[in-house]
Amino acid sequence: MNKSNPLLPYICLVLAMVLWASTFVALKLAFSLYDPMVVIFGRMAVASLLAVFFPFVFKNIQFRKKDIKYIVFMVICEPCLYFIFEAKALVYTSAAQAGMITSMMPLMVAIGAGFFLKEELTRKTYLGFIIAVMGALWLSFASNPSHHGPNPLLGNFLEFMAMVCASGYALSLKKLTSHYTPLFLTFLQAFAGAIFFFPILFLPGVQLPVQVEPVPVLAILYLGSAVTLGAYGFYNYGVSKIPASQATAFINLIPVFSLAMSAAVLGERFSSVQYMASIMVFAGVILTQNLRLYQ
Repeated sequence: MNKSNPLLPYICLVLAMVLWASTFVALKLAFSLYDPMVVIFGRMAVASLLAVFFPFVFKNIQFRKKDIKYIVFMVICEPCLYFIFEAKALVYTSAAQAGMITSMMPLMVAIGAGFFLKEELTRKTYLGFIIAVMGALWLSFASNPSHHGPNPLLGNFLEFMAMVCASGYALSLKKLTSHYTPLFLTFLQAFAGAIFFFPILFLPGVQLPVQVEPVPVLAILYLGSAVTLGAYGFYNYGVSKIPASQATAFINLIPVFSLAMSAAVLGERFSSVQYMASIMVFAGVILTQNLRLYQ
């Protein structure tokens, strides 16, 4: 814990959640004109170029051979696979629903910690996970195809897979922050993402940009700077200062912020049934969190 300012990690985590919630809206705006893979590469490229203004981050970095497997696993999970799943998810589902699916990430981290870190898992943890998954399925089946989400079931499943990748990222990140600075790991992700997505631009089916429009371009610049650099920087700092289980609990703020932003910017709305399904997702998450708080 940061003794000089104990609230700073928590403030950074809240800021990270606000920025991440805005991701869904910004991606929707960017996808309105550009191919998802073009948007994701642009996002990674912008973040990588910003490294020019932070040369001190790369001084005195000492790579350890034992960390290579964790670094590789981290960047494969996120940004590589995570952004592929999320980009495709937002083609098929609404920004509001995608934001709701993110609330399941703390449960996935708990499950992953049980399997890979040998942390104890109880029946309530499994029960909460099952309830949350059932709520996510209900939310998907209760959603009718629309302009914002032409195939909610597929889109929400892809967002779920993105959260699986994000959970793997969170677990490996906690391991790495004991030796590497949060900002260095943030730029490392950006570099890896730019290298990974560049050749994808030339695959069949990917449409390269043929025109420039202010709103989509500004959305990409925002994603690369405020979100990729800002949100990940804030989050990585928070994770480096407090336990990963506490940090991932802040993910539950994303659906709240994303609902508000989606309604304000994109005009998306939930039906009463969708709100009930969303409450079920939260109930599953809260069930396991209560267990962890009081046991």
